Amino acid sequence: MTPPPATKKTPGLGVALIPLIAMGLLLGIGYGIYHIRPQVLLVAAAFITGCLGFILRFSWQDMERGIVDSIHKAMPAILIMLCVGILIGSWIAAGTIPMVIYYGLKLISPKYFLVTACFVCSLTSLATGTSWGTIGTLGVAFIGIAMGLGIPLGPAAGAIVAGAYFGDKMSPFSDVTNLAPVAAGSNLFDHIKHMLWSATPAWLLGLVIYFFIGLGYSSEKVESETMTLILKTLKSHFHFNLLLLLPMVVVFYFAATKKPTIPGMLISSLLAGVLAVIFQKASIPEVAAAMNTGYQANTGVKAVDELISRGGMMSMMETQLVAFTAFSFGGIMQKTGLLSVILDRVMKFANKVWSIVLTTIASAIVTAMVTGSSYLSMIIPGELLAPIYREKKLAAKNLSRIIEESGAIIVPLIPWSMAGVYITGTIGVPTFSYLPWAFMNYFAVIILAIFGFTGFTMAPRIREDETQIGS
Repeated sequence: MTPPPATKKTPGLGVALIPLIAMGLLLGIGYGIYHIRPQVLLVAAAFITGCLGFILRFSWQDMERGIVDSIHKAMPAILIMLCVGILIGSWIAAGTIPMVIYYGLKLISPKYFLVTACFVCSLTSLATGTSWGTIGTLGVAFIGIAMGLGIPLGPAAGAIVAGAYFGDKMSPFSDVTNLAPVAAGSNLFDHIKHMLWSATPAWLLGLVIYFFIGLGYSSEKVESETMTLILKTLKSHFHFNLLLLLPMVVVFYFAATKKPTIPGMLISSLLAGVLAVIFQKASIPEVAAAMNTGYQANTGVKAVDELISRGGMMSMMETQLVAFTAFSFGGIMQKTGLLSVILDRVMKFANKVWSIVLTTIASAIVTAMVTGSSYLSMIIPGELLAPIYREKKLAAKNLSRIIEESGAIIVPLIPWSMAGVYITGTIGVPTFSYLPWAFMNYFAVIILAIFGFTGFTMAPRIREDETQIGS
């Protein structure tokens, strides 16, 4: 006879905290001090978590299933990541991004750069529903402009990231914005309107700060000879034409008409490849190489070569490896019940409105730090805390607002998250360098906490089915 399967043990809080402590030490010491690549450290954290899983009598098949399920949820984002690599390489080869950099250097005043970068990225993300696409295209261009103008890259990247994620979370085309109400049991349009109470003041306050910071920048910080050389080099190596903006138009069209994102990116990249052949006289193998391994500039001017030598699918490989290892860790944490134990203990403090709000914020941030996933940072707290909101007669749109603004929007500020690594790999600015300057990302969390203590904008539950508009 086959022996009965071993009864799985329920982990205690002390055991559940071991993987978090281990990951914190590994990343804090290994990545922060010794600069060891996060992939190896995350594998080590996953290994420690797996050992705990065996002690709790979970089989390898159980934990492997958790890993696969976790990665499966991230596959759409991973596929988009590949397409963004193709997009960047093809847009540079076509001359689209170099043209934006060229005219940006000529037109944008250093004093208003941060405000302009944040505002433009906000509008673009709002229209396209993708923060990653905005950062990977316009973000790359704005970083190039910042380098040319002598703007510190930390504040520049912070303004780009804050703007891109503000537009993303307010866009009805965004997968994150659509997922939050699904996880919480609310509906999309009530969710977006409810976020305006916290997102708008956070965004405006950030713009004001960027404006005053920008007053300290002046064109005198950039040597005119350097600026002239960059402009002259870009102009001499690329043929600019208004038609080079067509790849951007394609991406915007697909977003505005709610068509699938990935086909839009691929069509845009194909069009950019054709424009590269027509206007830049590039060969088909050169265009294919730009899409695969990235555009390799050889202008003879180091500053320009460093500026536009980027993109390609291969540039995303390290990012994807971090994603796989991070989701492996998160998958084991979920499958073994370790993450649930932590969140369940946190939920015990949720007995008043202010404590419910703080509990939700903490749960979303903890999940974001453990999993590194915008999706999971909303799904897990949303599913666990939805009954609390129903019991306390609070509208589900309160929950969906908090999990998106405390989870999904915090993820890009976590160095080992997929978003954090993607942003660093795409625009070349470390997470810790832009984190202090992404004001809107964490201002919204502070505002939500204030709302929790005061009860302001904490909407009561008015109907049973909150998936209907007007709940």
